[in-house]
Amino acid sequence: MIVTLLTDFGLTDSYVAQMKAVLLARAPGATLVDVTHLIPPQDVRAGAFHLWAAAPAFPPGTVHLAVVDPGVGTARRALAARTRRGDCFVGPDNGLLVPALERLGGLDAAVALAVEGRASHTFHGRDVFAPAAAALAAGEPLEALGSRSDLLDRSAAFPVPRRTAAGLRGSVLASDAFGNLVTNLPADALPRSFDVHVAGRTIRGAPHASYEAVPPGKLLAVVGSASLLEISVRGGSARSLLRARVGTGVVVLVRRP
Repeated sequence: MIVTLLTDFGLTDSYVAQMKAVLLARAPGATLVDVTHLIPPQDVRAGAFHLWAAAPAFPPGTVHLAVVDPGVGTARRALAARTRRGDCFVGPDNGLLVPALERLGGLDAAVALAVEGRASHTFHGRDVFAPAAAALAAGEPLEALGSRSDLLDRSAAFPVPRRTAAGLRGSVLASDAFGNLVTNLPADALPRSFDVHVAGRTIRGAPHASYEAVPPGKLLAVVGSASLLEISVRGGSARSLLRARVGTGVVVLVRRP
């Protein structure tokens, strides 16, 4: 069984290793895959995006353990959930899991996990979520892990693009290590030929076929690997050049012949 891990724990401390220790002790046959542990601290929306982007690459039945949890130790619920495709997600009920769940067919069932008295108030990743993920990886039914609870926090759901008479209005969802800006504009909604307005700049002649479709240092707009429109700079960082961030508006205008 594959178990993926996504956290904001970083790579300096032993937190990720402690979670893996629990997983391997309780599900020794599991294959552990690190999605990333470099989500910006407490950035639930960034975690939700990267989980959404990564989860479809894994086979049905994979267990996804995700912990970006600024509310750890509070009354926020701990969840395990199953998609209609058969994948399982374990993590806090703060919106982190929902975009990926919906991308993999929608929610089939979810349970609220018990937080036992001996669990650390600051490390549910080790003491609550990892044991639940290990149980699923070892073949235990989701329904045996807690009480059914299908109402999930959707506060990290992606904003929906708006269609206009001239094109589309959307926004930046995330940026990657290269400084590319990933928008919420899906490839199948884009016109055949268009211009892009973002952060006071205009990118003409989109979509571009590759990063080398423009001269070095110039902006371009390309459909990325997540089938979303991305704003890039050949050989540079669109995030730095445009001083853009999550939520920055992006306008697509149809190019007329």
